[in-house]
Amino acid sequence: MIVAPLIERKRDGDPLTQDEWHRLTAAYAHGDVPDYQMAALLMAVVFNGLESEELSALTDAMCDSGSQFCFGPGVPPRVDKHSTGGVGDKVSLVLAPLLASAGAVVPMISGRGLGHTGGTLDKLESIPGFRVHLPLEQARRQAERIGAALIGQTDEIAPADRKLYALREATATVDCIPLMAASIMSKKVAEGLNGLVLDIKTGSGAFLPDVEDALELAEIMVQLGEDRDCRTVALLTAMDRPLGHACGNALEIAESVAALKGEGPSDLMELVYRLGAEMLVIAGIETDLNHARLLLAAVCPPERPSRSSARTKC
Repeated sequence: MIVAPLIERKRDGDPLTQDEWHRLTAAYAHGDVPDYQMAALLMAVVFNGLESEELSALTDAMCDSGSQFCFGPGVPPRVDKHSTGGVGDKVSLVLAPLLASAGAVVPMISGRGLGHTGGTLDKLESIPGFRVHLPLEQARRQAERIGAALIGQTDEIAPADRKLYALREATATVDCIPLMAASIMSKKVAEGLNGLVLDIKTGSGAFLPDVEDALELAEIMVQLGEDRDCRTVALLTAMDRPLGHACGNALEIAESVAALKGEGPSDLMELVYRLGAEMLVIAGIETDLNHARLLLAAVCPPERPSRSSARTKC
């Protein structure tokens, strides 16, 4: 494949066709396009963006580069949540088992830390012996059996995205909003979801601190999900201070376990309930957000402050 003319067109602000994005992505995934050419193209995207047809084509091309979850008949609704990350954000660790207990199936492909924000995989790997790189078929069977599977991206799942993301980290193109949206949604589409809830962090501690950037990312990803028959909802949530009490991989695991025992900090649990209620409604398990929230709070209540701690705060 001759890539230089494509780089030149994108450099000059002209779009590539859907077929060109598909062929280019496939060629790069198979090692037929060198990193230096793809890096030049990524930087051209940073400067000139992607038109909606290009964004759609890149998302599908990365998803189609690998395998997808294939659930059998009779499996409960599949729903997931994605967060853009924040300090102390251990919501996924609490939310996945909580939603499974409410009757949903959560096949969650998680990521590592992004910038100064923590990653779910890093936190899970602080548990001795915990395996995040399960084969796709094993992860599917686990999700069907117990209602949840938290795994990392493997060579089976959107391998073109995995290779592109590594290149973006090396070329300072990670925070390009169209590339972020395509990367995230290519993996979520591969999960075979019925619904997706997006937790887009904004504020001084977020990866995207500017609210306009967060809103742009949310709108793009919602459109990508809806266009692929996946009901998608986005919430912009505050990340001006750490979420919960604990920060750090093993510490956040401990706080997540405590939260599942009914000892979770109120700010963490409020976000868990809010996102979880949206997930139950878009999955069709509940019809009312308030009722869904009450259901989750009854299963996993927040920590009640002791009288001594209350007096100290006063």
